[in-house]
Amino acid sequence: MSARLLAGFYLLLVLAGAPLPAAAQESITVFAAASLKNALDDADAAFAKATGVTVVASYEASSALARQIEAGAPADAFISADLRWMDYVAGKNLIKADTRVNLLGNRLVLIAPKDSKLDHVAIGQGFDIAKLAGDGRIAVADVKAVPAGLYAKAALEKLGAWAAAEPKLAMAENVRATLAFVARGETPLGIVYETDAKIEPKVKVVGVFPEDSYPPVTYPVAATATSKPAAARYVQFLRGSAAKAIFEKYGFSFLIKPVS
Repeated sequence: MSARLLAGFYLLLVLAGAPLPAAAQESITVFAAASLKNALDDADAAFAKATGVTVVASYEASSALARQIEAGAPADAFISADLRWMDYVAGKNLIKADTRVNLLGNRLVLIAPKDSKLDHVAIGQGFDIAKLAGDGRIAVADVKAVPAGLYAKAALEKLGAWAAAEPKLAMAENVRATLAFVARGETPLGIVYETDAKIEPKVKVVGVFPEDSYPPVTYPVAATATSKPAAARYVQFLRGSAAKAIFEKYGFSFLIKPVS
């Protein structure tokens, strides 16, 4: 089909109110921490409605996503659940440094299945999570690489509970897999973000980890070095008041003053 005929075809589609073929619609790919899924899906839909740019999101542990970006995966933006993995890709010149911002915050909580007899566990120095788990195991994200697991390990070490807890850990590939362990009743306890517990009706929060027992949970966002121009608009949108309202509805704290 000639360029003139193709242009005429698109014009007819527009006049008829039909959507343009996918090839004619701009899109970006976003790699985001698994814990962001529900909130970011809503934010992405709002961005698409406002700009006409479709967002294709890939959710996984920040560690896995950072390594995929390092291997050349075609991501336009990256949202990590900690500073470590954003620093990792930044150190390899894989992001546009001037677009980076620490956007969101979260908290670490102890969860149990909804029908658990456990309730209102006081978490402090000397907290014995191993005893609390009884004969069961404690679900956590991979404590060697995944942010939720790294935060959990830091908290248990600070509270003096790590040595007894370590043999009982059931490690998952990301925080949503950790959540699923508890939701299915496979483990009596799990350590996840507060926002994860909020979206899963089959679990309940039985305790909140003291904020001084682990590094602040921080979600930095940045456009990648190879990103499409629309990625900068996307990052700017996430920094705005519309996105702030969405993230706060899901329980995230917004760490910056909205830009719009």
